[in-house]
Amino acid sequence: MDEKKVLDFTGQVLELIAKDQISPEEAQWVTRETIEGFQEYVNPGFLEYRKSVTSGSLDAAVEWADAGPNSFRDVNGKEYIDCLGGFGIYNVGHRHPKVMKAVLDQLNRQALHSQDLLDPLRAFLAKILADITPGELKYSFFTNSGTESVEAAIKLARAYNPSKPTVIAATRAFHGKSYGSLSGTAKGVFRRPFGPLVPGFRHVVFNDLDMLEKTMEACRLTGDDVGAVLLEPIQGEGGVNIPDDDYLPGVQKLCREYGALLILDEVQTGMGRTGKMFACEHYGVTPDILCLAKAFGGGIMPAGAVIATEEVFSTLFDNPFLHTTTFGGNPLACAAAIATIHVLLEENLPARAAEMGEYMLEGLKRAVKGHEDKVVDVRGKGLLMALEFVDDHVGFEVAKALFDRGVLVTGTLINAQVIRVEPPLTIKKEQADRVFEALADALAQVRVGAAQ
Repeated sequence: MDEKKVLDFTGQVLELIAKDQISPEEAQWVTRETIEGFQEYVNPGFLEYRKSVTSGSLDAAVEWADAGPNSFRDVNGKEYIDCLGGFGIYNVGHRHPKVMKAVLDQLNRQALHSQDLLDPLRAFLAKILADITPGELKYSFFTNSGTESVEAAIKLARAYNPSKPTVIAATRAFHGKSYGSLSGTAKGVFRRPFGPLVPGFRHVVFNDLDMLEKTMEACRLTGDDVGAVLLEPIQGEGGVNIPDDDYLPGVQKLCREYGALLILDEVQTGMGRTGKMFACEHYGVTPDILCLAKAFGGGIMPAGAVIATEEVFSTLFDNPFLHTTTFGGNPLACAAAIATIHVLLEENLPARAAEMGEYMLEGLKRAVKGHEDKVVDVRGKGLLMALEFVDDHVGFEVAKALFDRGVLVTGTLINAQVIRVEPPLTIKKEQADRVFEALADALAQVRVGAAQ
């Protein structure tokens, strides 16, 4: 190790982090070092991916700072309206002052805990979740991410139903990429390199109650009884697929008939995103286990949670060390989550998501009029929306053109045919209007059947 070289480099980076503004020369240095770092030390594949949001140059792809609750700036100072929302983490906006204050206040007192004494914020947050979640959900286990939340839910279900090993998930599902979560995820490109995955998983077509019932019956007949059904109430990564109104109630009914637990993955749909605090509330469904993450940490801290009924969670009472985590439920994450819930309720953001969702959905539909040769569908619930195009190429070019016009969107499951529109719940109408204008301009620019 060249100690002096490392000290000089780390010192230079720390100086940049401390600056409110950087010079053009420093911006060039950051860009150059970022590109080289990804190429040589992170993963060069990301550079190819980032070309989808640049104009033939990687300069604009280097993110640097937030620029208000609903936007951010690149290293060169260009501002973008955030219609990706960090894949759904910025429900209360970028750097909400109350969430920031809670985290900084906690940081100034104690960042992490001893792991042995009882930590109060974890108890406070668990009580709050028991109050705001639907049905009989009561006990919480805290995680750092969505895939960890799903992993914990799967283990909890297996512990509760040890004689029923089968877990049913849905086609187009996305539950994460660690082994248990990946076993529930349906995208073949993510699964194939790592097989065989965790045994006991079956997939059925999303929004097809008949297929689910037949599969559960077949599993019973073969002795592979279903212990849990794992679903997203609305599939996010799979294309913002919204089920029929009777689907989730029907799933819950089948789970009760077959003695299976209903696990709802609300990592992306929870925390007000769809116009209710939790998407399952649209359908009057109360799961046995609920998974949260993404927006749970308020866009400030990585944080997730699994909430279960007392009956289900009691399988961990005798030995609470059956499933643990060092950093899950740490004081900083709990402070962020408590403040996030406070902000969501105080500012009535779930209802605002419903109102702005209607406004944006109508605006997006107006923007695509006359471009039916390019756009197949515009759909959404609350501020989880999608634009579906005739093919990947058109979607890719529209996303690129939007980025050029200062609007960030992205595809779903590395597929540009469906682009999600997922802004912070705090997005303003004038910003939404700029998105509609940018989309109309982008569609006018893109040509169907252009060279690919």
